[in-house]
Amino acid sequence: REQAELSRAAEERYLSYALSVITARALPDVRDGLKPVQRRILFAMFQNLRLGAAAKPRKSAQIVGEVIGKYHPHGDAAAYDAMVRMAQDFSLRYPLVHGEGNFGSLDGDSPAAYRYTEARLTAIAEEMLAELESATVDWRPNYDATLDEPLVLPSRLPQLLMDGSTGIAVGMATNVPPHNLSEVIDALVASIDDPASEVKDLLKHIRGPDFPTGGEILSSRSELKEAYESGQGQLRVRGEYKLERLPRGRQQVVVTSIPYTVNKATLIEQIAALINERKLPQVLDVRDESTSDVRIVLELRPETEPEVAMAYLFKHTDLQIGFHMNLTVLRPAAAGASVVGQPGRVSLRDLCRDF
Repeated sequence: REQAELSRAAEERYLSYALSVITARALPDVRDGLKPVQRRILFAMFQNLRLGAAAKPRKSAQIVGEVIGKYHPHGDAAAYDAMVRMAQDFSLRYPLVHGEGNFGSLDGDSPAAYRYTEARLTAIAEEMLAELESATVDWRPNYDATLDEPLVLPSRLPQLLMDGSTGIAVGMATNVPPHNLSEVIDALVASIDDPASEVKDLLKHIRGPDFPTGGEILSSRSELKEAYESGQGQLRVRGEYKLERLPRGRQQVVVTSIPYTVNKATLIEQIAALINERKLPQVLDVRDESTSDVRIVLELRPETEPEVAMAYLFKHTDLQIGFHMNLTVLRPAAAGASVVGQPGRVSLRDLCRDF
């Protein structure tokens, strides 16, 4: 019976595990911008369940069952969490799933169980699947070789740039910010018209990330250019606010947007803690008056300079954060390759050309 050294066997098995996590779970494909679980959810909803934008929504439990039973050999929680995120308008700039019921909130509330919620595709998601039966992409067997699934979706839209992606693999991670679709389309057209276009040329059309929760990007044009050229960089993002004057000389600051990925409830707790600890004497109270729009009200003391209070909050709370952009994706080994892509960090030009 053949024997092997433990260290050698461990290295081989860990390498196989790492490659599996990188290529089959954590990193998006540069062509359709999706991870396998997202691609399988959209495919199952479109091809099997016929849940287009005009269809009647179906129970999420049925969608999850279809996905894990036929295409995704992992847990139901992972599939449902991925579907929920594609339905959240505060997670995706352009949601791919239309959800009915409780799909979570900006305060970090958990979604309802999948037996309670319903879902269907959005119109923009259908544009990623419309040419599926036109021999546009390669197919491969599913996990038990009883069905076929697309290796990549024939997306008409630059999903990776318009909605971004985030994931942690083994030894690498990705964090692609979302962008404005109109700006990205203009950049793609410019890239087609002039294949020699560089990042500086594309940035004439793409002004920077466009986060679904709003916010203001403080990074300079040169910092953005460097980040898009190298594929990584730290962007500074802060929430926006306005000053409202009240009767009797009173005034209040209203925060109208918060940085992407920031939990609104946690942010309000941070502000309240500073007020209680008397570290923010300019502010009397903080209230959350948000509905579908963000509205965090800071009641100010009379004759207070609001800029002083906001500067302190930007420094000591999540009202201003650093967003680490990391354009690490799976790229096909060759043009038209029918194999899983190879991981690599790319520039904005590479993203546009590969799409």
